[in-house]
Amino acid sequence: MKKNILFLLIMCIVASCATKVKKPEQRSKFLKGFNTYYNTLFNAKDALNSEFTSRDKGHKDNFYAPYIPILTFEDQPLGSDLGQSAAFAENSMKMAEVNKPSQRGVPGMPPGMPGEQGATGPGTPDDLQNKGATTLEIAEAKALKAINKYSVIRSGEEKNKKIFDAYMILVQSRIYQNKAVQALDALNYVFTHMKEDKRLPLARIYQGVAYAKINDFHKANETFAKLKGEDINKTYAKLLSIYSSEALLDAGKLEEAGAELDRAFELNSNRKLKSRIAYLRGQVSENLGQNDKARESFTQAYKYANDFEFEVKSQIAIAKTFNGKGDYNGAKNYLEGISKKGTYTSRKNEFYYALGLMANKAGKKDEAQQFFRKSLFEKVSDPQVRGLTYYEIGKSYLEKNDYIGAGSYYDSALTVMTYEPSKILLKDQSEYIKKISRNYYLIKKNDSILALAKMTDAQKTDFFSKYIAKLKAKEEKEEQERIRAERSKGFDTGDYNANSIFANNTNSFEDFGVTTKGFYFSNTGTVSKGTSSFKQVWGDRALADNWRYSKKMASIEDMKNEALGVTSAPNPRRFEPTFYIEQIPTDQAKLGQLKKDRDTASLGLGVMYQNYFTNTPLATKTLYDLVDVKPEEKVMLQALYEIFAMNYQKNPQAAERAKQILLTDYPYTSYAEFARNPKSVSFVKSSVDVENEYKKAYALYESEKFGESRDVIDQTIQKFPKDALVPKFHLLNAFNTGKTSGKEVMILQLEQIALNYSKTPEGIKAKEMLNYLKSELSFQATDNKGNALPQQPGTPVQPVQNQNTGIPQNPPANDKSGQLQQFIQDAQPDKKSDTKQQRLKKPKERIPDAPPGN
Repeated sequence: MKKNILFLLIMCIVASCATKVKKPEQRSKFLKGFNTYYNTLFNAKDALNSEFTSRDKGHKDNFYAPYIPILTFEDQPLGSDLGQSAAFAENSMKMAEVNKPSQRGVPGMPPGMPGEQGATGPGTPDDLQNKGATTLEIAEAKALKAINKYSVIRSGEEKNKKIFDAYMILVQSRIYQNKAVQALDALNYVFTHMKEDKRLPLARIYQGVAYAKINDFHKANETFAKLKGEDINKTYAKLLSIYSSEALLDAGKLEEAGAELDRAFELNSNRKLKSRIAYLRGQVSENLGQNDKARESFTQAYKYANDFEFEVKSQIAIAKTFNGKGDYNGAKNYLEGISKKGTYTSRKNEFYYALGLMANKAGKKDEAQQFFRKSLFEKVSDPQVRGLTYYEIGKSYLEKNDYIGAGSYYDSALTVMTYEPSKILLKDQSEYIKKISRNYYLIKKNDSILALAKMTDAQKTDFFSKYIAKLKAKEEKEEQERIRAERSKGFDTGDYNANSIFANNTNSFEDFGVTTKGFYFSNTGTVSKGTSSFKQVWGDRALADNWRYSKKMASIEDMKNEALGVTSAPNPRRFEPTFYIEQIPTDQAKLGQLKKDRDTASLGLGVMYQNYFTNTPLATKTLYDLVDVKPEEKVMLQALYEIFAMNYQKNPQAAERAKQILLTDYPYTSYAEFARNPKSVSFVKSSVDVENEYKKAYALYESEKFGESRDVIDQTIQKFPKDALVPKFHLLNAFNTGKTSGKEVMILQLEQIALNYSKTPEGIKAKEMLNYLKSELSFQATDNKGNALPQQPGTPVQPVQNQNTGIPQNPPANDKSGQLQQFIQDAQPDKKSDTKQQRLKKPKERIPDAPPGN
């Protein structure tokens, strides 16, 4: 310190003795560099480091995202841990970048400097501090001040070497303020005026980072690739490996990112960085299906971890990547052992969850469920893990086709999960399960009723006699348990200690609301009142563990009985076979409706298996079971079509039977034509007679002879029920109905068309019309010429409607883009939908399609 003071005094004396005052641009480069660091740049660097330290301390890893960041002062990426596709995760990350504050138009450079926005900059550091600016803004302002005050430019080159440090601070502060474009402007100034600086590789690294921040991954990776081919010092190589691997990962190049992470792991010696690099490399390897490499990386992450949370999550990641072929018992004993040691006991629920995952991989399903249920009984350390445990139990119910049970656990998972992408996915699956369960239990209930209806009287009596015998045995057992519980209340378990509050007190409990004293449960009035109050607060709850928050889990059997129409309330006649036999319908119309409802539900169930869970084998089996019970023709055709469509490419053997039925029993339908040539865009084929009848019906519609048009349609469909133009007839008939019977009836017919012919152009157009008719849009009333009609003040804008049908007649006057008119035009099939044979026969004519409905 003495030497520094003496040196400063000598410099002051020399400066004071000078007879000539130098111009600012002629001042010593040495003094410039000295003042740059000790005056302003030091404070800028300190502010930047303070921000990074603060971010690092406040960082909390999201282990349920697809990837963790290597550096703990960066933002977390988005994604999901419930089997979300890589494409979806990538889109989520892109959306996150899009939603960030704009990077353009932010002032930050002084006049005459790169990135000038026509402003004088962010202000002085003191001004920013007074305004409550962020640490990064202060660091940026101080860096700019150092550049303005101490820059020495001669012959287009920067002579003050400390200015390079100022620019690096400026660039970093802007990058982490999401102002990457301004950071690139500053870097361009460096590349222009500091071409010979040996630290340029560092500037190139930050250039690549800035490109990655604006999602220009091509330029980012190109920049990093050039640097890898140069001879740069080890410090820069470490930083390059980190940023390059993350840029490759963000670009979706997983294999290249994995190789770069290997390099980063070797170059970096810091334990924390090595641990994080190893964990990220494990995540990448897991997504690439390289389970063994992932497991090895997670093991290294655990080995180098210097954070308790990281240790636990690394252990769980190791368990998740268990391949089922290794030493399961050894791994199980290790995890069970470690969960009982020291601070690890506070994470028992997470270790039991990991053990459950391992048991599943090893094929020990029952043992896995035991571990998951053990996890639920432990104290919650991570709500997300608790939610995932519920999810795993729910999946086991789903595998057994127990949809109500699965839905109950999925709902429980949703209430405790904290990671939003997981909740969104699980919410969708929960909704799908509810839809499936409604169909599943409707089928079971109707099948039971129909099976009973086919029995003889003797068979019915015998069936219900056996059922009554089981019911009696069950009620007798429940009664014995009740009596045993009543007797146990008689045992005296009081505390007769002289110091007890119960000593010498015969009235231990109060009868609330009653003047007399005594044992609470001995008074039926207070018990009844208490029971009623309890039900008002909690509802019906089963006697089970965690009864306060597990109503759905404790009453799964009741929910199933409710779905099957079985009531739990005892009936005085429940022991009489005639009581049940009397409830079986005998009317053929009712039985026919039950069969129809059952078949429709079965069709929907098969389609949902495929659409919601991509369970093609189960969907195919469900639909073939439907085909075997001979449903009505339209349901049969739809079922056969769905079977063929979902199997003809991946499993032709499963599709062959459906194809043969279509070609043999329904050879002239559009479905059969599709089975013959599934790759054809159009498979419409019809006879000339039917085409002429359709033109006739269409002409009657245009002449507003809706009843006559409908008669022609009905006669044609009755005469040619399997013709390919039948969907067109039905669609035209729906418009006739709309003109004569009203909007509601038309909607019903369109819904039927959308269901029965969903894959045909007519079915698609029916769906479009349904969206239009069911929309809640309000239109401006217009006259016949399309001019807006005057509106009374306070009167809502409504569409001009046909008084008989309620269908909007005129397009909205404020529909400047003509969207409604375009929709009406699009509602009619294109001429390309005609077959080649039709175009050759009548090149100037085509079959008219159903009108738009106005």
